[in-house]
Amino acid sequence: MDIIKLTPEFAEAYVRFFDTTPHDYNVDEHKCYCVCWCSDDCEGKDFSTREKRREAALRYVREGAIQGYLAADGGTIVGWCNANTKADCQTCAAWRRLMGDIPTDGPGERVKSVFCFTVAPERKRKGIATKLLERVCTDAASDGFTCVEGYPEKAPQDENINFSGAAALYKKCGFTVHCEAGNRLIMRKELQP
Repeated sequence: MDIIKLTPEFAEAYVRFFDTTPHDYNVDEHKCYCVCWCSDDCEGKDFSTREKRREAALRYVREGAIQGYLAADGGTIVGWCNANTKADCQTCAAWRRLMGDIPTDGPGERVKSVFCFTVAPERKRKGIATKLLERVCTDAASDGFTCVEGYPEKAPQDENINFSGAAALYKKCGFTVHCEAGNRLIMRKELQP
């Protein structure tokens, strides 16, 4: 299993993964391509169709607005984790809609946020999300972030719609509950420089 940082050269592989991987019961209109979890505020953008979201995703990956990691097995992408700088994403559409009650960074904090996991159905429960999250933490420490934050829902959800990951996943990787906001736990892992 290789964990690969998303760079412009992987833009096509990234969208193909979303093209072919069931996400949210594989309802076509729910194929999000993670376009609303990025450093663009998306205000006034038309993401009404899968095709428009796909085109936006290609552009966002090439521009570095969507950031994260791909899991590849033998050259086939089998997983995705969206991880971006929290301060850069607080104006994105999904943040405004779902995360508005989550506290902003404190003085001197530089937070890497984990927004989404998607794993191919036949590869779930095989440690892929754990490997992705571990890589996020390793790279965030190297890049000078003070902590990594995740936002699992308090009550367990159907894994087909629980894109933010389970609290147990974060605990397994050394995260603790930092605070609560609405129906979410804000879990953090403090990083050593």
